[in-house]
Amino acid sequence: MAFEPPQRLVRALGEAYGEQSADAWLGRLPQLAQKALAERELTCERVQAPGGRSSLVALVRRQDGSQGALKFAPEAASPERERAALAHWNGWGAVLLADDPAADAGVLFLERLHCEVSLRSLPEAKALLEAAGVVRKLWVEPADDHPFESVEERTERQTVPLRKAPEEYSALVGAALAARERLIADSPELLLLHGNFRQGKVLAGDRTPWLAVGPDPLVGERAYDLARLVRDRIDDQIATAAGSPATRRRINRLADSLDVDRERLHGWTLFRAVESGVRAMAAGRRQDGEMLLEFASWL
Repeated sequence: MAFEPPQRLVRALGEAYGEQSADAWLGRLPQLAQKALAERELTCERVQAPGGRSSLVALVRRQDGSQGALKFAPEAASPERERAALAHWNGWGAVLLADDPAADAGVLFLERLHCEVSLRSLPEAKALLEAAGVVRKLWVEPADDHPFESVEERTERQTVPLRKAPEEYSALVGAALAARERLIADSPELLLLHGNFRQGKVLAGDRTPWLAVGPDPLVGERAYDLARLVRDRIDDQIATAAGSPATRRRINRLADSLDVDRERLHGWTLFRAVESGVRAMAAGRRQDGEMLLEFASWL
């Protein structure tokens, strides 16, 4: 079958890695996919659409009729770090790596989940409760020889474009940078983190009701990992016009439910929202950027 990448993936790869690099990888993708299927004696049923923003997932079937999924990601998306994190979790709270003697770089063979059913299908309160239960499982000690960058290292790279942001964002950027400096000065723990945890990254499974997918793993404190979840369904939050009080209540509820320091979660929520908002504006995604920066202004 043709491995036509979803347009969302095409746009996102171009934004993240540049059009030339994205086009080069996308051009190699059909050959890579056919090779991966042949080596594992798999049949492709379909490509998951709209799919993710950094990889293509093909739903496949083994010769014995059992199901699986092949995930293809460019080297810039660090698929080998994802493989290392999934291997370390070994199915505890996250999608399980399938037995894969080929183990090609940039190809992950995974258990099949119900790709169309994420926590976003649940009412908000129930979704947050289930999300807390899943992310709690992921926060484990990393291996001594782990390959992951730290929260400090990742956020240091992210400060570079922040410092070059337009003057109109200077107040929010200044607050975000100051919050980061306070937080990295005294990090309380070093745990393996999902890195991009939100409701859409938790899918229904058969082995257990909900499992995390698509980690961008790193090591550091739980508050950093939880910060992305705080702004989930941001469009709904903004539509309610509840503003700062509602956001603070959400931070407090999530922090208390997972025994995370409220102020540290507040600080990382601010930094991550501003960083994402400035990045979206720079990429021309003005609606997303404005929502994120409005959300950040409530903090």
